[in-house]
Amino acid sequence: MTPTRRALVTTLALTAALTTTPTAQAADTPQHPWYFDTYRIEDVWEHTTGEGITVAVIDSGVDPTLPELQGQVLDGTDLTASPQGAHADTDGHGTDMAALIAGTGEGSGIQGLAPGVKILPIRMTLGGVSLGGTERFGEGIIHAIESGAKVINISQGGTIPEDELSEAIALAARHDVLIFAGTGNEGERTNHLAAPASLPGVVGVGAVNSSGERSPYSTYGPQVSLAAPGDDVPGHCGDISGPACIRDEGGTSSATALASASAALIWAQHPDWTKNQVLRVMLNTAERPDDQRRDDYTGYGIVRPDRVVLDGEGDPGDPDSPPIFRDWEAELRPPATPSPTPEATPGPDAGANPAPDAEPAATSDDASPLPWLLGAGAAVLVAGSVGWLLWRRRA
Repeated sequence: MTPTRRALVTTLALTAALTTTPTAQAADTPQHPWYFDTYRIEDVWEHTTGEGITVAVIDSGVDPTLPELQGQVLDGTDLTASPQGAHADTDGHGTDMAALIAGTGEGSGIQGLAPGVKILPIRMTLGGVSLGGTERFGEGIIHAIESGAKVINISQGGTIPEDELSEAIALAARHDVLIFAGTGNEGERTNHLAAPASLPGVVGVGAVNSSGERSPYSTYGPQVSLAAPGDDVPGHCGDISGPACIRDEGGTSSATALASASAALIWAQHPDWTKNQVLRVMLNTAERPDDQRRDDYTGYGIVRPDRVVLDGEGDPGDPDSPPIFRDWEAELRPPATPSPTPEATPGPDAGANPAPDAEPAATSDDASPLPWLLGAGAAVLVAGSVGWLLWRRRA
C-alpha cells in the first residue's frame, strides 16, 4: 500500500471511530450500515433528509410495495421493448438502488441515506440487458429531466455510441441536473471504460470498502470523479422478496446510489445552489490525503456529505462555473464575443481533450484545491465489449 493510500485509509477509519458513540445503533445492519457512523447520518438528518429532491433511477424498475419504499416512489416510465410499467422489477437491482437512496427502514427493510427523497423509476434493463435498445437510453435521461429530477442515478453501463447519449447529457447540463454513473466492476479483469460514466457531463463513481480502500473490482481510470462505499452495503438476500441483509460486495452500483443520495442531502439543505455548486462542494470535501488532488482509483476522494451539512465545509463558488467538464460545458453555449485572434492549429498528436496541465489550477477561498476533471479518454469505449450491464456484485 502506498503512503498516500495508507493515509486515506487511516483518515477514513479514524473518522468512523471518532464519530461512533456508545448510544449509536449497532453497525452493519440493513438499518444501520457501517458508513452511517462515518457520515454522522443521524445528525445529518436533523438538518436534511433530501426532502424536496427527486432522484431518477434508470435501472430495472423499482418495486414500491416494499415496506421501506412505500410512499417513496413516483410513477416513472417503462422504456423497455415490452413495457410492464416502471414499478415492475423482476431483477431487483433497481429496487435495491432506490432503497439505498431513499429507503425508510420500515419493516426491517433497507434504510437509505436520504429518506426524504422521492424516487422516479425509469425502467430500461432486465438481468443486465437493455430491453429497449441502447438508443433509448437517452430517452430515459430526457424523461428524468422533463419530470423534474435534480439527480439522475445510473448504476450500470456498457458499450453505447457516444452520440446516442451525448445530446441527452448535454440537455441535463443545460437544465441544471446532475448525473452520477457507476464506473464498473472490471477493475480485476479488463478494466473497460464504459458509458455513460466515461462520457463528459457524467460524474463517474468508484467503490471503496469500509477501510477506505478502493474495492479491487472497481474500474479505474480518468473517468473516476468520486468514490463511495460499495462493500458491506444493504441489499436483499436472494430476490427482493427476501429479507434485507448486508452484502459483502455491492459494486459500483451501490457506490453510485450513495453518491446520488449524498448530492440530494446537500441540495435539499441548499435548494438555491446550482448543480455546479453542489458538485463543487462534494469534490472539495471528499475524503483524500491533503497532498493529493485526485487519482484514477477514487477520483477526488470519498463522498462526505456530513462535512457540508454539519461542518459547513466547501465553498460553493460561482453558480455558473462548472467544477469539472468546464471545457465541455463551454462548448454547449455560444461564446459571448468572437475570439479576437484565430486559435492555433493543433499539432498532429493533439487530441480532443487538453493535457491535465493545460489549464490553470483554481483554489477555493480556504485554499483547498478545487479539482478540474478534463475528461481525458472520456469517450473511449473498448472494442469487443458487449451489452449493457448492471454493476452488480453479489457474494
